[in-house]
Amino acid sequence: MNNQKIIIINYNMGNLGSIVNMIKKIGYSCLVTSDVNEILKAYKIILPGVGSFDYGIKNLKSLGIYDVIFKKVLDGKTPILGICLGMQILTEGSEEGTEKGFGFIKGFARKFDFKDNKLKIPHIGWNTINIKKNSKLFKDMESQENRFYFVHSYAVECDDKKDILTTTFYGYEFVSSFEKENVIGVQFHPEKSHKFGMQLLRNFIEEY
Repeated sequence: MNNQKIIIINYNMGNLGSIVNMIKKIGYSCLVTSDVNEILKAYKIILPGVGSFDYGIKNLKSLGIYDVIFKKVLDGKTPILGICLGMQILTEGSEEGTEKGFGFIKGFARKFDFKDNKLKIPHIGWNTINIKKNSKLFKDMESQENRFYFVHSYAVECDDKKDILTTTFYGYEFVSSFEKENVIGVQFHPEKSHKFGMQLLRNFIEEY
């Protein structure tokens, strides 16, 4: 792979160890880093994240890696997988804050808004997904019920329905993953989703 690497972006937004362990389980090595030179070598980028939208964007910028990621993904067409907050950061923004996201996906993250108060926010726990279009991300997974682990209070609304990869029901149907060319985002945590997450990460690494 000519010294290219699977890079997990470290911008101080959550524990990244479980993602590293999952990637090792499926037989690959990766590097957790915020080093610009290492990110430039990436042939796959994973952008995880737990926490607030604005804090995440400010951390990426203060570390000097926001523009590097932007160019790698937009100009270099490097595949990127955004997980949870990382997914939301790939969009135009979030009503949680005022900072602008990368804007790779036309859309916006909005807080769950239920007409009744029976459902708790955040949405925590296992839930199923409904695959809306063919994707390499779900290779060898189409014929089974896929269950993933969620922890989130905000969900992305996509302007272009063609970008929606899966939906999930929690009070109402929301976008649980999207895909547009080399940009992929998942609202759930594949690193906490056992065999389902393992297969998804394998597909991201091997098929893109």
